Amino acid sequence: MTKHLPGVFIVSDSIGETAEMVVRAAASQFNSGNMEIRRIPNISDTDTLDEIVHQAAEKNFLIAYTLVISGLAEYLRTEADRAGVSCVDILGPLMNAFKSISDIEPRREPGLLRKVDEMYYRRIEAVEFAVRYDDGKDPRGINLADIVLVGVSRTSKTPLSMYLAHKRIKVANVPLVPEVSLPDELFAAEKGKVVALTIEPEPLNHIRMERLKSLGLKGQASYANPERILEELEFANNVIRKLGCPVINVTNRAVEETASKILEIYYRRLSNV
Repeated sequence: MTKHLPGVFIVSDSIGETAEMVVRAAASQFNSGNMEIRRIPNISDTDTLDEIVHQAAEKNFLIAYTLVISGLAEYLRTEADRAGVSCVDILGPLMNAFKSISDIEPRREPGLLRKVDEMYYRRIEAVEFAVRYDDGKDPRGINLADIVLVGVSRTSKTPLSMYLAHKRIKVANVPLVPEVSLPDELFAAEKGKVVALTIEPEPLNHIRMERLKSLGLKGQASYANPERILEELEFANNVIRKLGCPVINVTNRAVEETASKILEIYYRRLSNV
């Protein structure tokens, strides 16, 4: 006679993904096949728990739960025991172990893991955004971005875009080059969204010389020519004046320090909206 695992009710005051993942992992050790799993999420009342216990008793189902609201968890355990239904607490033992070792009370707030996951996905989305709209690739990014960085080459626009992306901020950046026309979207952007990055000529010359060396190119290229650098900086200053945007001098500043200044500007703009 072929033996089968019982069905399982997944009960949660959030969406129940954690419990289902654990149940399926455990069941896989028993060649679980077509074991029936029913997930009941967002539990907030005892009446629903009564119905679940009643059905579990009728169908000979097991109940696996992640109820962080202690009152609901205690009620479910009591009623399941009274009905002779096997009931497994997925989170409780580990939460109790953390509490015992740290002497910190758990928050007992449903859905915190999902919130953490959402933060993770927003970070990934921001990183992908920074890559897609890096170096003025697509002017449509200006309207979609939280922040738009402008500046001449080697003012750390891309590193700053990626750094801020890890803080879930969507950043587009646009290079200021005399020979390249700027998109109309840049001048139509709302006040405070565009942030200009400037740098002193000599440090910029040094940075560009090092960049050329790393590429195996000669330092005489116009990219690192002092006169060309002054021309670019003058062009950038004219654009910045037209934009009327906040300006940060990145000379000898770490990326983290500049990012902190940008975030100040960003949150100030949000508070004024």
